[in-house]
Amino acid sequence: MTRDTYKYHFKMGNKILHSGITNDLERRENEHKRTFGDRGHIKKVGNATTRDAALKWESEQTRRGNPTRRSR
Repeated sequence: MTRDTYKYHFKMGNKILHSGITNDLERRENEHKRTFGDRGHIKKVGNATTRDAALKWESEQTRRGNPTRRSR
């Protein structure tokens, strides 16, 4: 299995606006900036992982109450 998926939080200051996964952090940060504004930034969580492991992490973020694509 390829470890090509990154887990991240898109934050503004200390507030998490979105938790998610991507295979391209720079592209995803630019997409979020269009939605949330230029002051936000991506904080990578851990190292690159498999897509399956990243999806499991994303599901856990939803369970913890962090905003994700699944919590919308």
